[in-house]
Amino acid sequence: MPFEAKELIAMRRYLHSIPELGLKELETSDFLLNKIKEITKDCSHVKIKTWETGILVKIAGLKSTKIIGWRTDMDALPITEQVESSFKSINKGRMHACGHDFHMTIALGVLKRAIEVRLIDDLVIQFQPSEETGTGAKLMYESGVFGDWLPDEFYALHVSPERKIGEISTCVGSLFAGGVRFDITFKGKGGHAAFPHLSNDMIIASTEFIMQTQSVISRNIDPISSGLITIGQIKSGNTWNVIADQAVLSGTMRAHSSEIFETMSRHLQQIATGIATAYNCEVEVDFQNNFIPLVNSEEMTQPFIEFVKNRSDVTFVEALPAMTGEDFSFILTKTNGMLFWLGVESEYSLHHPKFNPNESALAYGVQVVGDYLIERCGEEKN
Repeated sequence: MPFEAKELIAMRRYLHSIPELGLKELETSDFLLNKIKEITKDCSHVKIKTWETGILVKIAGLKSTKIIGWRTDMDALPITEQVESSFKSINKGRMHACGHDFHMTIALGVLKRAIEVRLIDDLVIQFQPSEETGTGAKLMYESGVFGDWLPDEFYALHVSPERKIGEISTCVGSLFAGGVRFDITFKGKGGHAAFPHLSNDMIIASTEFIMQTQSVISRNIDPISSGLITIGQIKSGNTWNVIADQAVLSGTMRAHSSEIFETMSRHLQQIATGIATAYNCEVEVDFQNNFIPLVNSEEMTQPFIEFVKNRSDVTFVEALPAMTGEDFSFILTKTNGMLFWLGVESEYSLHHPKFNPNESALAYGVQVVGDYLIERCGEEKN
């Protein structure tokens, strides 16, 4: 029998309480592996592989000609949770604020449904670590752990707090943007707050840089196109009465095209160099490629859209491209596949310390995803 709603909720709540960062999902991986072995006990047609904290589960089909894949991510974010509950994070400064606890639970539910029928084609379910860093998909793929298990069709979902329970949203083509992390370090001369003329204040230099970056998108990117620059972290100074000798700004650029990335990168570099000249300081600019744009294959996406449109329990919404990043995009450069949004109705957004998705989406997600994957694999009829 499939998991009951209360069982899915219990698993999600446990996973929510033990959030761990990328490639450190040790307790999470142990829980998943134990649950997978429990679900697949006495199933000789099921095999399991592991890599670091990641897990692959393969259900062999009766007459397989292809492999259908489902992927879920496992890691949490370095956020201090502000939702008071009996299953609040027990790991200080860690939170499943992006819904990966939901993703993992739905994958477990789908696994249980899939072993209770006899599939024609193979089904592989991937539990992938370190999605938030933008490295997990690539690392797991390049490790060779897939071997001949790499799916011919690969599917995934992401929870959407803005959408209602029962709403599913996706589109053909670019769904998520590519993302680049940047770190910009200004180095000057510290000193006593009472003698600013004897110092070179890097807080002043860094704030000037922040103000100038506001013109990069508005005055250098075609308004019909889209790009985004966000500075999410500033590290500078050690105490209130000392002028800071260094400031480190960390942020992200998002776009759906390499041309826009090139424009944004060039202008950030030029602004940083100009600030260093104007303030007689040093600057280091470091760009780190994290996510490439996530592009849904038309061949895989169109049948899924038709499937959900034909269900009375689904409200389908055509998705607009989002600036969200997702490292499933890497896998989609290696095989065909697609990702969709699943509505979870949270008042607060993804990555917010009060993110609190509606748990009724768990059983719903298992039902829709399970039905679709079983249909794609084919099922032996008695």
